[in-house]
Amino acid sequence: MPTLSQRLRELMNDPRSKRLIEQGRRELAKPENKQKAKRLLGKLRAHRTQGR
Repeated sequence: MPTLSQRLRELMNDPRSKRLIEQGRRELAKPENKQKAKRLLGKLRAHRTQGR
């Protein structure tokens, strides 16, 4: 059974994964998507600290 690091390495070398990663980078480069991502991270962080 492959270890987690081996599976991650295989995933990162998969052409489909590379395309998805590049697509995600392009989308995050857009200013409106950066703002959405920041808001989402802020909500997640706030929710996480409330639970402690």
